Amino acid sequence: MPQQQPSILLIGAGTFGLSTALHLSSQPSPPPRITLLDASPTIPSPLSAGHDLNKIVRAEYEDPFYADLALAAMAQWSAHPLLAPHYRPVGYLLGNSAAAGEKSRRSLEKSLRSIEGREPWKGRIVSVEGGDAVRRVAPGLDGVMEGWRGYFNPVAGYVRSKEVLRAVFEVVKVLPGVEVKLGEKVVGLEYDGERCVGAVTEKGTKYVADVVVLTVGASVGKLLPSIGRQVAARSWTVAHVQLTEEEAVRLKGIPVTYSRDLGYFFEPDPDTRLLKVSPSGAGFTNYAETGISVPREDNDFIPAGEEEAVRKILREHLPGLADRPLVDCKICWCADTADTEYIIDFVPGKKGLVIVSGDSGHAFKMFPLVGGWVKDLLDAGEQSVARWKWKEGTGYAGGDVSWRVGTTRDLNDGGQ
Repeated sequence: MPQQQPSILLIGAGTFGLSTALHLSSQPSPPPRITLLDASPTIPSPLSAGHDLNKIVRAEYEDPFYADLALAAMAQWSAHPLLAPHYRPVGYLLGNSAAAGEKSRRSLEKSLRSIEGREPWKGRIVSVEGGDAVRRVAPGLDGVMEGWRGYFNPVAGYVRSKEVLRAVFEVVKVLPGVEVKLGEKVVGLEYDGERCVGAVTEKGTKYVADVVVLTVGASVGKLLPSIGRQVAARSWTVAHVQLTEEEAVRLKGIPVTYSRDLGYFFEPDPDTRLLKVSPSGAGFTNYAETGISVPREDNDFIPAGEEEAVRKILREHLPGLADRPLVDCKICWCADTADTEYIIDFVPGKKGLVIVSGDSGHAFKMFPLVGGWVKDLLDAGEQSVARWKWKEGTGYAGGDVSWRVGTTRDLNDGGQ
């Protein structure tokens, strides 16, 4: 007689949550009994960082550990029948404007060094300097771009993140052993002594399970205050420009373009013809009275000064769009750690409670793999990857990050 799997309460149906649900529920019989909760009545949830037109898929990492993982994820994006339709391997144009500072230039050099001598990039990276060189790899970009320097990486692209989450959810919700409860906002965890045995929702409904897995992204501090300052909710601006059909055709297929010092943008979305633009920076926090940065409830705004930052990106690369109205503007929240490493671990002192967090702005590309990492943790009973352990005592998520420029601002201190 097969051994019965433990019941799992999975809180959060965003990037980490849906990847975890897909991996756990797809394992050989008998599948675990999974209850998937999310506060949103619809998936993808507007509060999820993955509720976005697109996310970059690339393997430029200073640390070979993550470069190797990104390559493995890219292979899955290309081959997995559920994911491949949403992957666009258009390449990655990475550089700096003429006005870039030293930190931004150093970051670019590190990115290039991390891939140029390795397979599958060896001999395929194209150096780019100035507007004319840019147009040889991205003909639709018509800015002067004098002094722009960087490179084109053909082994990269982006995924349509919102469509990925929607497609995976449609599969997960009908898998054997999975029960989905939407519109259930968890307001607290339930304990029996040191063991976490479930959660209670805003409606007063209680859910119990053998194992509770928190995949609530940047909101983790609300449910697990003991996370302290090892995780900080940090947000970045996302804005869009509505293109005409002719403009969308002209820019179709352009690489993901990222001026390190200014920001990045993607080819127009094929359904809406929206061009997404996001400025660079160290992000915006929202520290509450408890000393933990948590997301705001209303995020349909962009902080002071960010509109000009968006327009500066457009003036550099697509000047004809620089004065267009900005639409669907918002701030997108991530769960930042001090060292930008993920946290995938059992919570110390809380038996049966697992945290999957710390995306630190570089997680959606790993969607094909994350759920497998969580399954490995549950099977082993402890985290063997030291860098993904609970990070108490390793500092707080507010320090300098080598690949980010600018200074963090808090939304309560003139950030809005």
